[in-house]
Amino acid sequence: MMASGFEISPQVTGFVNGCLKDTAAMSAPAPTPPPAMEDHNGDTLVNSNQVAIGKPPRNISVMRHCTSSAFLCESDSDLGNFGLKSPSIETSEFISVFRSGSCSEKGPKQYMEDEYICVDDLEEHLGASVNLPSHGAFYGVFDGHGGVDAASFIKKNLLNFIVQDTHFPNGPKKAIRSAFVKADHAFADATSLDKSSGTTALTALILGRNMLIANAGDCRAVLGKRGRAIELSKDHKPNCTSERLRIEKLGGVIYDGYLNGQLSVARALGDWHIKGSKGSNCPLSSEPELEEIVLTEEDEFLIMGCDGLWDVMSSQCAVTMVRKELMQHNDPERCSKVLVKEALQRNTCDNLTVVVVCFSEDPPPKTKIPKSHKRRSISAEGLDLLKGVLSSI
Repeated sequence: MMASGFEISPQVTGFVNGCLKDTAAMSAPAPTPPPAMEDHNGDTLVNSNQVAIGKPPRNISVMRHCTSSAFLCESDSDLGNFGLKSPSIETSEFISVFRSGSCSEKGPKQYMEDEYICVDDLEEHLGASVNLPSHGAFYGVFDGHGGVDAASFIKKNLLNFIVQDTHFPNGPKKAIRSAFVKADHAFADATSLDKSSGTTALTALILGRNMLIANAGDCRAVLGKRGRAIELSKDHKPNCTSERLRIEKLGGVIYDGYLNGQLSVARALGDWHIKGSKGSNCPLSSEPELEEIVLTEEDEFLIMGCDGLWDVMSSQCAVTMVRKELMQHNDPERCSKVLVKEALQRNTCDNLTVVVVCFSEDPPPKTKIPKSHKRRSISAEGLDLLKGVLSSI
């Protein structure tokens, strides 16, 4: 994560994961990096680089399907890559406006098990029964497994559990944590559903300028901040250090990257054949990790996607693609379709669900690249040759 106002020379040496890599020297001293995100237990959120069996790696050194180059970061400045100086300054008068688009495709799998929800106007959606302190929105992506029952149930009921909680809206963190557990238990009590199915859950609750991301599983939320990718959630893979320690402490085991040899995620709702009875200390947790930010003028959009997207695409590459698309047509729906199409071209092996949320009516502005002062140098051989010429004069 890089702080705003960070300048580097725009010289380019090549592509990394589908995006440009700058190698020029920094023109100003590096600022102190922002603090790492922490969960409610104080654990630093570190992205897991572990690879699930049967899925392509997330952190690959070269981009797959390099011939699909429509979204490679270009050197002519419109994309706002890492290190480009932002032309805007944060102001307290910034008012967010929520627009969203979504796309969901079965992909190469036999069945579609993903669900999602997009509520751009929370007050209109909830009606007069809930008194919100400010305008709000709610978005969610639910990656189901073992059937669609869990993902469908959580999609339909999670928001209701949040707004009906006694801590809402003044204590949204407590309300969301409680709602995840209540929704999970309610699914266990639903007699007509297959309780062995499960789902990850990633939600974004926005009230005014405050955005609260809640995640249980390996879906991911990425903020586009003037072209820079800011990850707002951690992938809950069993091999992630903090998750592995929690699992082993509760008597669970990790076999070939799978929790108890059965599940490729460390947190999920449903899966009651693994959890056992309600209230037991199970290694498979339904409790979400939370991250809260205050939206500013530099925060342009949010990408929420299931792991089918992130298995084949880096967070920065996705942000670069969406920003370029928004500058062309300013349509988040088309942006989500572009991400899904590109992931399919890169041979994802999972269902694909993507939600793109814009925080302004206007498209992202062009980013201005400061003029670079090229430094000229001479090689050691050239220097020796020059010395020889001068000494012979």
